[in-house]
Amino acid sequence: MKHLYLQALLSAALLWLAWPPIPYTAPLLWVAFVPLLLALESVMRGNYQKKGTKVFLLGGLTGVVWNTASIYWVFNAMNAVMPVYAAAFVALIPFGLAAFLMALAFRLYYQLRKRHSIGISLVGLVCFWIAYEYLHQTWDLAFPWMTLGNGFASTHQLVQWYEYTGVYGGTVWLWAVNCGVFLAILAAKDGFARSRRYALWGSTAALVALPSLWSIWRYATYEEHENPSNVVIVQPNVDPYGKFSFIAPEEQLENLIQLSKSVAQPNTEFFVWPETAIAHPPPGYDEGEFLGHPAFQQLQQFLSPYKNGNILSGIESYRLYNEQQTPTARPWGKDYLDVFNAAILIENSAKLQFYHKSKLVAGVEQFPFGGALAFMKPLFSAFGGTTGG
Repeated sequence: MKHLYLQALLSAALLWLAWPPIPYTAPLLWVAFVPLLLALESVMRGNYQKKGTKVFLLGGLTGVVWNTASIYWVFNAMNAVMPVYAAAFVALIPFGLAAFLMALAFRLYYQLRKRHSIGISLVGLVCFWIAYEYLHQTWDLAFPWMTLGNGFASTHQLVQWYEYTGVYGGTVWLWAVNCGVFLAILAAKDGFARSRRYALWGSTAALVALPSLWSIWRYATYEEHENPSNVVIVQPNVDPYGKFSFIAPEEQLENLIQLSKSVAQPNTEFFVWPETAIAHPPPGYDEGEFLGHPAFQQLQQFLSPYKNGNILSGIESYRLYNEQQTPTARPWGKDYLDVFNAAILIENSAKLQFYHKSKLVAGVEQFPFGGALAFMKPLFSAFGGTTGG
């Protein structure tokens, strides 16, 4: 059984080596799952007890090692504002939860494999994996970075066709290639005819080459239609957590204005400022009253020399309701309050546009599964509370 765990670890190592930001290694993803698939096949064909449990453990081992090695920085980021024990506990969510869902996909593959051919079972595995990735991009504990198609982020020249399929197309592609290599190796081990083995290797090679070659051609021949615009982007070098405690909102706003003025030109069209750049003590700015706030008057005065100038900035904002109109609204005196991590577009007029961020970071901006996990609110408050309930 030891050699099977070593194969699972080999898959984890290949996935880690292929994952950004390590450069030039993304093609390893074409074969990264092959050692694990061979290990799972050995379990299914072998004389083992509790085969389903062993399949789950092998898949989970690959997932845990891959996730921990690739996103260890999550713990470091949390440890900057949390005690070690709290950071380690919260880091288990991205480290372990995704691995559990991966292992579940392999466990379902095993169930399918007991009843159907290997081809149908592999198609089912790809479907289970896509379902896991979709869930992990949309629920309260979303962590979409580990979506398999993201592995080519540093080698985008090979995946220009993502503009048609999205990142899920990359996931399907990588799984198809891995399954092709796996089936070709299996055909050789099982003594199938040479013609069948050649057909499997040839079709797998074509599956790699054709999309890659088209993508390289697309990348090399693409021409951007230029429509130049003068844009100023400002990013002050301040601690993203500390700025709320040691920099007054008025000082931060004035700093952004002065930095913008230092590089702006008369034809500047957009000033782009960072998240929560327009800050205010909790709960933030009332969106319905912002036009009358001194901060808005200061921003209008700043924009006045720039005829076509606009400010696109992050802002801490809220809305008040007479009744609970949304699931995230919380009691606020006799009313209900919705707090937003928002963006605002300020024109050279009294027109305002607000955009409310919908994909919120679990724990920092959103309290996940607030009803079931209410006992953990003190832990998440170490980040300064959440904006999504």
